[in-house]
Amino acid sequence: MASVKTRPLWVLLFLMAGCGGMMDDIAPSGADKRPAVTCGITGPDVCQIATDFTLTDTLGNIVTLSSVISSPGVRGTVIYFTMWCPVCDMHMSNMRSTVLPNYPDVRFFLVDYVSGSVVNARNAELSNGYAGSGFTVLADTTLAVLDLFHGTMGTTVVIDRAGIVRLNEDYKDGARLRASLSALP
Repeated sequence: MASVKTRPLWVLLFLMAGCGGMMDDIAPSGADKRPAVTCGITGPDVCQIATDFTLTDTLGNIVTLSSVISSPGVRGTVIYFTMWCPVCDMHMSNMRSTVLPNYPDVRFFLVDYVSGSVVNARNAELSNGYAGSGFTVLADTTLAVLDLFHGTMGTTVVIDRAGIVRLNEDYKDGARLRASLSALP
């Protein structure tokens, strides 16, 4: 019979034995098993053509990606998917202070995919202090745009004026976002 001292070890080994395929986690191959990205086709990945979309902003205006990127003087578009949580607020505050002021020729959108209506998205925008912030808040009430870009909380997407996705990743400290915006044609 196992001693009291070795019981936790046996329990741990028993639990680990039930994790099928666990060896790959312990000794990963290092191979990237994601499907290859084909540039120039429609899709959410870097080098692909962003699918056009239409959403309503919190003031009731209809916004389409194609109209934004074709606007005179606009070099690109940033889309940030927000849940209005503390992490999102840190990202958006960082973006507002360190990124947004340096790129006046880029349109910045916060896509609210959790509030469920334009009215609720407007209330979230106001209560979180983002009205008049330089961001346009869009209400993704059907999660269509979230799905288009395979987004989640904190996903940040940069699209250039040709409609090409230049960045699609979770926001970190803004460095890659700034580099992506600086490289816009």
